[in-house]
Amino acid sequence: MKVRIKRLDNDLPLPIYETDGSVGFDISARTDCVVEARSLAFIPSNLIVETPKNYMLVVAARSSAPKKKGLMTPHGIGIIDHDYCGPEDEIKIQVYNFTDKAVEIKRGEKIAQGIFVKIGKAKWKEVAEVKGKTRGGFGSTGGYK
Repeated sequence: MKVRIKRLDNDLPLPIYETDGSVGFDISARTDCVVEARSLAFIPSNLIVETPKNYMLVVAARSSAPKKKGLMTPHGIGIIDHDYCGPEDEIKIQVYNFTDKAVEIKRGEKIAQGIFVKIGKAKWKEVAEVKGKTRGGFGSTGGYK
């Protein structure tokens, strides 16, 4: 799949898949940033991506971010629609610093990962009744005792 991408700072490299088995490509910070203690921040990624039609770009935290940096993605993941690709639509990585100290992010530091996911759109068919059995809500398949 060929994907059109624009870097705002051409001194920083294009994102790469680190290994042949990598599902996600690394996304780096365009600038040095400080995320204050117990605060939200938006870190510029340097990227404007033309996500292919019928795909979404999922932006997720790197698994090391909470342990190494004390940062998490407050909304779980970011979803980049295929029509979010205008000249001012730089992808920004929203993070929350859950520590009591400011966290520094350096320019070029890997801060997130991106994954392209094929999507389907539903055509709704409203019904008076649904088929199936009630399962009982969250944790209804067993889980914790």
